[in-house]
Order: sequence, then structure tokens, then C-alpha cells
Amino acid sequence: MRLKPDKQFIAIVSLVLVTGAWGLTFVTVKDAIARMPVMDFLAVRFALATALMIIIRPLVLTKLSLGDWKRGAVLGFLLGAGYVAQTFGLAHTSAAVSGFITGMFVVFTPIIAGLFLRRKVGRIAWAGVGVATVGLAILSLRGFSIGGGELLTLLCALIYAVHIVALGEWSAGRNPYALAVVQLAVVTLICGAAALPGGIMLPPDGPAWTAILVTAVFATAFAFVIQTWAQSIISPTRAAIVMTMEPVFAGVFAVLLGGEHLGVRTVLGGALVLAAMYLVELGPRHAREGALGRLEA
Repeated sequence: MRLKPDKQFIAIVSLVLVTGAWGLTFVTVKDAIARMPVMDFLAVRFALATALMIIIRPLVLTKLSLGDWKRGAVLGFLLGAGYVAQTFGLAHTSAAVSGFITGMFVVFTPIIAGLFLRRKVGRIAWAGVGVATVGLAILSLRGFSIGGGELLTLLCALIYAVHIVALGEWSAGRNPYALAVVQLAVVTLICGAAALPGGIMLPPDGPAWTAILVTAVFATAFAFVIQTWAQSIISPTRAAIVMTMEPVFAGVFAVLLGGEHLGVRTVLGGALVLAAMYLVELGPRHAREGALGRLEA
């Protein structure tokens, strides 16, 4: 079934806004996680987001079938496992290298879609993947070595890619709000379990609570509902390329709000990521590759 281009465009713009919210968290969370453990921060963040969504729509989960509960649980497990792998990997590698390797989900996503769903990925999509990868490398890398931290982060990227593909397959025709609630609840359990051995620490002060509330509302509750809805419309490969905008927004907000310097690497890397988005999404909008909705060209 062909979808109207305007609906696809709205999904793309919405997903870009989501990556903007995620990019903002890098500045927002930086000080908070210096005063409390990362897994504790994530557990409280996801718990508040889940509770908020249930308070807004208390009966939403009653409309889910058993199959939807199972799909949501699997998606939540993938998302939570990705967060845990990324967090523990970050303890043994630099933030820059972690950011680049995590962004490799843009490469894994079309491979997984091709292998498991037998989806053909067109030349334009592959070109976009390549351009986005180069852009991420320029944005992030300051040297590279392979160790335990890098391998854990690579596992995180692979898990995120599986989550993107699975979400694209399972979100169509389902309630995106309810599916997001189940995912976030499962992530809360996983992050809580990871934090439990040392005891879960609540935010110690006002700024930390502010960071929790901002990330819970905008970067979690709002973001994952929009992502679930958008991926019911656009393909996994396209969604992955759009989500490479996250480090671009992180750089922009770091300059605007964090007082960091806007260097040549940031400008060039961000420009390449934007070029990848244009190549895959805007360039072929009136061609066959741009009109197939969730199916790859």
C-alpha cells in the first residue's frame, strides 16, 4: 500500500524532532550523572516516564492483545539491553568513540532488514548509509582502538539496529502510545535491575531532578511515542539514517547551551549527516525509491 508523501514527510520531521530531544540530553544529563550513578539515573528517568504516560492514559494498556504485550516486551528488552551495553562500554572507552560506534546502527539496520526480512536495500539507501557513517566518524573519532569497551558498544549498536527493524515491523497498525508504554516499563525494570546491586540512588539535588524530569518527559515519554508512530510509516533504514541526527543536535546544543567551540569537524560531520538525510529522504521523493513507504526501494 502506497502512503501519501505528506504523511511520510510528517513522520520524518517528527523523528528529527525526537533526535533533537535526544541531542539535548547530552547537555542536560552531563552534570546530573556526575553526581549519581548512570544506571540509577536511567532507572528513575524511565520509571517517571512510564508513570507519566500511564497517568495521562490510565486505560491504554487494557487495549493491547497478548501478542502486542509480547512484542512490546521484546522491544523493551532490546532497548534496555542496548542502554546497559552502551553504559558499561562507555566506562572503558572515550565518549567520542562510543558515540561513533553507537551510530554504526545505521550500517547494521539495512543489513539486518535484508537478512531477516529479505528486504532489498536500494543503491540510494546504501549511499546514504555510507555518507552518514563518514559524517559520524568525522564528528566523533579522535583515534580508535579495539578493546572490551568498544566491543560492548558495538554490541549496543547491533541491538539498537535490531530494535529499529523490529519496531518498524511491529508498530504498523498498532497503538503507538500503548506499545511505547510497555517498552519503557521493561526498560525501567532492566535499568533498575542493573542499578539494584548498589542500591538505587535518587537524584541528590534540584538540578539533578530537573535533568530527570526534562529527559523523562521530552526525551523519553514524548520521544518514544513519536518514534513508534513514525516507524509505522517509514522504513527501518530511513529511520536509522534520520536518527544519526542525534550527535549533530548534541553538537549544536553543546555550542548553544554548553559554551563549547563549534569546530570544523563538527560543521563538516554535521553537513555530511544532513546530506545523507537529503540523499535518502528528500532527493528521491518523486522517484520510485522515495514513494514506497515502509518498503525499501
